[in-house]
Amino acid sequence: MSALPEYRSFDVTVQNFIAHVQFSRPESLNSMNKDFWLELPRCLRDIEASTDARVVVISSTGKHFSAGMDLAVFSDPSGAPMGGDPGRMAENLRRVVLQLQDCLSVLEQVRIPVLAAIQGGCIGGALDLVCAADSRYCTEDAFFTIKETPLGMTADVGTLQRLPKLMPQGLVRELAYTGRKFGAQEAAEQGLVNSVYGNTHDMLAAVMGIAADIAANSPLAVMGCKEMLNYSRDHSVEDSLKYMATWQAGMFRPDDMMLTFQAQAKKEQAQYPDLMPIKELFES
Repeated sequence: MSALPEYRSFDVTVQNFIAHVQFSRPESLNSMNKDFWLELPRCLRDIEASTDARVVVISSTGKHFSAGMDLAVFSDPSGAPMGGDPGRMAENLRRVVLQLQDCLSVLEQVRIPVLAAIQGGCIGGALDLVCAADSRYCTEDAFFTIKETPLGMTADVGTLQRLPKLMPQGLVRELAYTGRKFGAQEAAEQGLVNSVYGNTHDMLAAVMGIAADIAANSPLAVMGCKEMLNYSRDHSVEDSLKYMATWQAGMFRPDDMMLTFQAQAKKEQAQYPDLMPIKELFES
C-alpha cells in the first residue's frame, strides 16, 4: 500500500479497510470548484489502486454537505468559452459536460462500494454526486434540491438520469420542474437515503459502522454484488441473470467460503485476502 497524495478539496484517511474522503472547504460551502472536479476521480482511483480500502465513505465539513457547482468552472475560458463560432462553442461545451459526468460516474466505476454521509444542504451538482453513490445517509437538517432549474438551466451531470432509479418517476419530475427543496424525512420516505440521524456525529458513527460491516466481508463477493447491481439496474432481468451466470462461472472460487466456514467454526472473524491491486496498462 502506497501513500496517497494530498488534495486541495478533500482530507483522506484510510484505516481498517475504510477510506474516508471528507470535503474540506467549509468556508466555501464545499462548492465544487475546478480543483474538486479534477481531484475527485483521481482521489477515488488512487484509493482503489494504492490502498487496501474495501469501502469508501464520503462526508463533508461545516454546515452544508456542498453548495454544488462553482459557476466559475463554466466562466473559466480554458474550460467552456461562451463566445466564438457557435458550432465549435457547442462542441466544446458538450465535451466539458461529458467530462464532468465522467468525474461523478467514477463513484459507480470503482469496484468498491461508496457511501455518502450528508448534512445540511446537498444542492445541484452535489445531488448529482450522491445519486452516483451506492448508498446515502443524512442528518435531520439535510435538504436536497435540483437547483439548476431555478437558475435557468437543465441539470446535466447525472441527477435526471440516476434519481428516477432511486425515487418515483412522478416525484422526480416534480422536483426537477420546480427545483423545490425536499428534506431528510421525505428523502427517507421516498428511498433516496437509507437512514436519517439526529446530528453529524451520530450519522458518521453509524455510517462508519456500516462501512466496517462491508469491509469485514469477502472483497471479491462485495465487488461482485456492486457489479451485478449496477448491471441489473440498466438491463433486463433476463440479460442480468445471464450475465450473473457468466460472472459466477468465471469469478466464483471456494477459497473465501472456506475461510468463512473455518472462522465461524472458531467463532472468529474471517480474514480475507485483498483484491489484486489495479495497475495502469504498461505501468513501469
